[in-house]
Amino acid sequence: MIEQNDICKKFGFNVKVERMRKNYTQAYLAEIMNVSVTYISDIERGSQNVTLKTIEKIANALNVDIHKLMYFD
Repeated sequence: MIEQNDICKKFGFNVKVERMRKNYTQAYLAEIMNVSVTYISDIERGSQNVTLKTIEKIANALNVDIHKLMYFD
């Protein structure tokens, strides 16, 4: 079983990878999502436990399927 902290870190890593693929800065992603840069940074570091609504918002902002962000190898 995967620990919650590990899930947050893996999710955050996936967000960062997809953000960088789009050549988006954390500031740009934050602007699109109408959240703070600190919030994006916290997500990418795995220190933020996000809601399903936030996951959907991130996926939409990055124009990727949710499953791409939720894939944990």
